[in-house]
Amino acid sequence: MKLFSLTILLSFLLPIQSIYSSGINKSWKAIGDTIVLLNGHNLDNWYTFIKDRGVNNDPKQVFTINEEGFLRISGEEWGCITSEKEFENYKIIVEYKWGEKSFAPREERARDSGLLIHSQGEDGAYSGTWIYSIECNIIEGGTGDFIVVADGREEFALTCLVAPEKQADAYQHHPYGSPVTIHRGRINWAFRDPEWNSEKGFRGKYDIENPAGEWNRLECVALGDEISIFLNGRLVNHAVHVSPNRGRIQLQSEGAEILFRKIVLVPLSSE
Repeated sequence: MKLFSLTILLSFLLPIQSIYSSGINKSWKAIGDTIVLLNGHNLDNWYTFIKDRGVNNDPKQVFTINEEGFLRISGEEWGCITSEKEFENYKIIVEYKWGEKSFAPREERARDSGLLIHSQGEDGAYSGTWIYSIECNIIEGGTGDFIVVADGREEFALTCLVAPEKQADAYQHHPYGSPVTIHRGRINWAFRDPEWNSEKGFRGKYDIENPAGEWNRLECVALGDEISIFLNGRLVNHAVHVSPNRGRIQLQSEGAEILFRKIVLVPLSSE
């Protein structure tokens, strides 16, 4: 194992506070009431957008609330649900698990979705499907990757500390790395398997995400121009100088069935 890889492994196993000497969103407190974005009954607070169909046109019932009160996203068509309101300075908590179904052209590929925050601009601006945004990826083996969902324009950006070697064509977050700013593309989570490939059910050696069918808890702390991503209680990625730092929230349908039992937003303030 290379020295840098050993360093990241040791860092990965240490408490969060010891990884970053400057701290991660260290000065914040919850303010006001928690905002429940998934009420278990309907899609109030959201509208749907499906590629080539547009707003609130969902004949195949891609986005539904099931009998258990969970949000089910079938994955059958590409699109998203989008919050009616914009938000800033918050922690968003989502609890999700993968379903069994997958659809062309991704039947045998890694199950894929995403939590897109700070979404600004037109519906479908990116690939006819999503609003330009900052994505916390939800994908087997890669949950916690950052993706700047945009066309390279200056208004959308984030900066991460990254390892000196890329994984394929992507940077990988490293708490002792060098800062890199991107305006499109991705920065992988801290211990993404270098042998990752897009196959259904992929499991990396150090994956934190639970296997398909088991619940996961994903948290994004978005305060000012900073975002920290936690998966099942572990810090997996961190960005600063994030732009924009407010906007709508999107949850993707991208070829794989996924269920959400909790989506809440906790307003935050700097102390």
